[in-house]
Amino acid sequence: MAAWNFWATRWMKMWGKSAVMTKAEVVQPELRMMADNLIKEIRDAHRDWVNAQRHFEYALGKDQIDYAIFAIEAAEKRYEMLLRHAKSLKVAWSAHREADVG
Repeated sequence: MAAWNFWATRWMKMWGKSAVMTKAEVVQPELRMMADNLIKEIRDAHRDWVNAQRHFEYALGKDQIDYAIFAIEAAEKRYEMLLRHAKSLKVAWSAHREADVG
C-alpha cells in the first residue's frame, strides 16, 4: 500500500495535481448532482403547472373548476419555490439549456 501511495504521489506531482483531494473537489460532484436533481424537479414542476392549466380549460362544473384552480395555484407555488431555491444555490443553467437544444 505504501508503494502505491508513493507512486501515486509522484505521478500526481508530475502532472501538477496533489495526491490529496481538496474539500472543493470532494464537494463539487455532490453539488453538481444536487443541481441536476433540482433542475429535473423544476422541469417536472413546470410540466405539472402546464397540465393543471390544461385541466382547467376542460373543467366542467363548479367542483372541477374549483379543483383545477387549486391545482394551478399549488403547481405554480411549487414551481416558484423551486426556482427561488435554484437561484439561492446559483445553479448554472447554461449546460442544461444546451442539452435541451442539442
